[in-house]
Formats: sequence, C-alpha cells, structure tokens
Amino acid sequence: MTYDLAVWEGEQPADDAAGAAAFERIYRKYIGVDEGVPPTPRIRAYVEALLDRWIDMTEDDDDVSPWSDGPLIGNASGPIVYFAMRYSMCEEVSAGAVRMAAERGLICFDPQWNRLRPAAEEQ
Repeated sequence: MTYDLAVWEGEQPADDAAGAAAFERIYRKYIGVDEGVPPTPRIRAYVEALLDRWIDMTEDDDDVSPWSDGPLIGNASGPIVYFAMRYSMCEEVSAGAVRMAAERGLICFDPQWNRLRPAAEEQ
C-alpha cells in the first residue's frame, strides 16, 4: 500500500475542488502520457531536495527509503512530480515533502483525499 502526492508549479488553487481540477488537467497533460517531458528546473530542484533528505530507492541497500519506486526523478514530467511513498512512512515523509514544496512556492495535492496540502490543520 502506498500514499501518493502530486507537486507542481502554478497558481495556488482557491480550494480543494479547484486543486482537484488543476491536478486532473496537469496529470493528463504531463503524467498520463506515453512520452514524458524533462522536469522543469524547479521540479528537479524539489526532487533533489527530497533526495537530500531521504535516500532514493535505487541507492537503498538497507531498505530505509520511503519511496515506492525509483529513481524518484523518473516520476517528474515538466512542471509536475507525482510520487508514491510507503504507507508505513507516509505521515513523517509526506509532512516533510509538503513543507518542502510550500517553502519552494509549489502546489501540493493529496489525490487520495482530493485536497490541497498543507491543509488548514497543518498550518
């Protein structure tokens, strides 16, 4: 079981419904396609920051990586990265990933709950 997050560049959606609509549009354009687009510099920098904090699954000899697949940068396309983490580690890792996205002015969306993150109770 995994927990997924989507992080992208763009205008901050007004609410969760607008976030869900924006996620669907950007997912169909960049993730739900046969041929990916190289990640933008901001998305690449975000993924690199995640990997500075948590090891990439492809380099993990001790089974401590929180990611569900790798390399993590392979989940990025253009202005979005859509990635999954182990459910057993998702509270800590998703909180950190959300904070890191917010610090970089990126949008973070939880597709399981159809809501933007950080949610009001996380701020």
